Amino acid sequence: MNQLISDENVRHIPWNKGKLIGQKFPLKLKEIWAIRIRLQLANRMRELALFNLAIDSKLRACDLVQLRVCDVTQGNRVSARTIVMQQKTHRPVQFEITEQTRDSVWAWISQAKLQSDEYLFPSRIHDSPHLSTRQYARIVDSWVKSIGLDPGAYGTHTMRRTKATLVYRRTKNLRAVQLLLGHTKLESTVRYLGIEVDDALDISEQTEV
Repeated sequence: MNQLISDENVRHIPWNKGKLIGQKFPLKLKEIWAIRIRLQLANRMRELALFNLAIDSKLRACDLVQLRVCDVTQGNRVSARTIVMQQKTHRPVQFEITEQTRDSVWAWISQAKLQSDEYLFPSRIHDSPHLSTRQYARIVDSWVKSIGLDPGAYGTHTMRRTKATLVYRRTKNLRAVQLLLGHTKLESTVRYLGIEVDDALDISEQTEV
């Protein structure tokens, strides 16, 4: 009986126990390229495709790991744009797939010989059909460590926030970023970007048409 209780406790230890929790930093442009170049030089095609698509899509981890080949392709090419239904909000979100991301994703699909209905990032573990969010989190940790960053300050939300933050800094257009992230409320976008509410509302009013 004691052994059963012990096993049950082990199975239910929260994944984030003992970890630093809080808003994760986005990557800077030089950091994006530093990781990208390392993955290219190491010929890690799956991770390069995952990294590039994570940046472009701005999807939550749960949505990113469950993408299928058909979600991002049309025939024998990767789409320039696609729409994905979000698990959390049950609302569709559209995103652009840049040329370098299309190239890396297609290279991975070709290398792995993936079929249209298969998961884009299949797991290497038998009982999981696709990469799990925990596996993805470990991969993100390895990326930030590889360029000397503290993995405690970065995570899967880093990948979601990075392009949105870059777009906001260039345009100051909160509505556009809200659409890109698929947020239903502007307040969620404000929190995600880490800006002051009053400043956000002023900018929002100036960008309305």
